[in-house]
Amino acid sequence: MSDPTGGQQPFPDLGGLLAQAQQMQQQLLEAQAEAAAAVVEGSAGGGAVVIEATGGLDFRSVRIDPSVVDPDDPSLLEDLVLAALHDLMNTIGEMQQGAMGGVDLGGLAGAFGGPEMDETLGGLGGLLGPGPAGDEDD
Repeated sequence: MSDPTGGQQPFPDLGGLLAQAQQMQQQLLEAQAEAAAAVVEGSAGGGAVVIEATGGLDFRSVRIDPSVVDPDDPSLLEDLVLAALHDLMNTIGEMQQGAMGGVDLGGLAGAFGGPEMDETLGGLGGLLGPGPAGDEDD
């Protein structure tokens, strides 16, 4: 007679999954703390305006080259400050994504054996979040 589980254990090792989840949570917290503490800069106008902040959005400084301060054209300085803020936010976003990319999911990603095991468990596999697109029950 054939093995209906395909040689896999019918239920995952929940103790092992819990340990992996705790390890992943610790890695995530460490990555978030590291990204929040890092100091980054955003700039515009070839460095004429530079804004410095941490990854946690604690703004540290704004430096403006006096050559771009024109009382007759404040919109130029406004545009440069806005562009420097956009550059800073893009840099912070990339840094945070990079930090999150280092989190090791281990066996958690496929821990419940895919859709077949999810049906066997009565939908408990959904506790780890939604499956692939189109897998949700409406």
